[in-house]
Amino acid sequence: MLPNAQKGNAEIIEKVVALLRETVPEEKIAETERFVRQYYRRVEADDLAERNFPDLCGAALAHLDFMRVFKAGAPKVRVYNPQSARDGWQSTHTVVEIVNGDMPFLVDSVTMEINRLGLATHLTVHPVMKTRRDAAGGLMEILPSDVSQSGPSESVMHVEVDRQTAPEKLAELEAGISRILGDVHRAVEDYPRMKRHMNRVVAEIKKPYPGGLISEIVDEDKAFLTWLTDQHFIFLGYRDYDLVQEGGEDVLRVVPGSGLGILRETRQTKISKSFATVTPEAKSLARAPDLLILTKANSRSTVHRQGYLDYIGVKRLDAKGQVLGEQRFLGLFTSTAYASHPTYIPLLRRKVDNVIARAGLDSDGHMGKALVAILEQHPRDELFQASEDELFEQAMGILVNGYLSWRISSRNFGSQPAHFRRVLTLPLALLARTRPRAKRLTTAMFLAPWPVR
Repeated sequence: MLPNAQKGNAEIIEKVVALLRETVPEEKIAETERFVRQYYRRVEADDLAERNFPDLCGAALAHLDFMRVFKAGAPKVRVYNPQSARDGWQSTHTVVEIVNGDMPFLVDSVTMEINRLGLATHLTVHPVMKTRRDAAGGLMEILPSDVSQSGPSESVMHVEVDRQTAPEKLAELEAGISRILGDVHRAVEDYPRMKRHMNRVVAEIKKPYPGGLISEIVDEDKAFLTWLTDQHFIFLGYRDYDLVQEGGEDVLRVVPGSGLGILRETRQTKISKSFATVTPEAKSLARAPDLLILTKANSRSTVHRQGYLDYIGVKRLDAKGQVLGEQRFLGLFTSTAYASHPTYIPLLRRKVDNVIARAGLDSDGHMGKALVAILEQHPRDELFQASEDELFEQAMGILVNGYLSWRISSRNFGSQPAHFRRVLTLPLALLARTRPRAKRLTTAMFLAPWPVR
């Protein structure tokens, strides 16, 4: 917060504190004042200035009252439309109040659920407070914000959204946020165990590798799994499956008790529902003699970031290479992973090197350099999921589309430089095959010019 904003924030808080001193019983003033100062300390002054002092005071007192009883591991959520006569304050918005143990991803995940329901957020207040409670969860003290003693921290969230008046809409919002908080809690609580499972999986990949596997590919798969654990993957769910036959069909049966994070089992969880609905052709890949499955899940993330979950499956194989089951990890690649250069990412470096070699271009020539730039700027999700054949066709298609687009521009705005007259000759069949598939990627990747020197 900028200095002027800090000054404005402090001035508003002082006025709210002065008002509560006139409202709160004398014996509760110290506790309430400490709470209010922490509650609004990091809120932008402009956001506070849009609200009158009685409502700022009333909102804080209502939230303090709501958190009087709280037990760790049991998040509290309240969704309501405050009214002065009933709640001591009012708002033109619907209000969400949350008390939860402090943990990562809370604000992102709650905001994501609010947006999923088509609602806009108008104000977010999110202090993290240290408290002292009795055995029943009763609030005994709000500790000073600069307290050095260790102890549990609590996330206190106040979110104002578009006003909802229908009771079913209020209930839907409360249920949705409660569900999201449960997902966040399970993912964060089980994160260390999920990461240990990945470390165990890596340690169990030992030479001699099972029959039918190519040693160089398995080495790269193992290096990729190790790379994931180095702050490149947010583990959100894990589950182990046995590959068995039931009624003449392959089924992935859940190993009881193996589920962690968002994949913790319920009583109804017995088989992989996603696997049960895929085509016979897709099911046949489950028995293919390879180690790694890398794709997008068919479900969206409810934690931290929107988008489909990243799915990493590691097959369990016997010594002959027969598939016994699958160890499945769901999560999200981190921003560090997306920012990493492809040559430093196992699996991707092999794909990129093979595509460059297959293209047969002069690495010092313009087209060779352009191909390298295309692969380096290629969307990471496409790089992770595409096979080498698919990546080759996409990259060469982008190269051709980019060149043809440049040719059109050069005819209109300038002459063609000498290095473009030495453009490689592509087979017509490849040109016809790659151009349609690469058109979408070309548009995205060539918003900025690729190197022409």
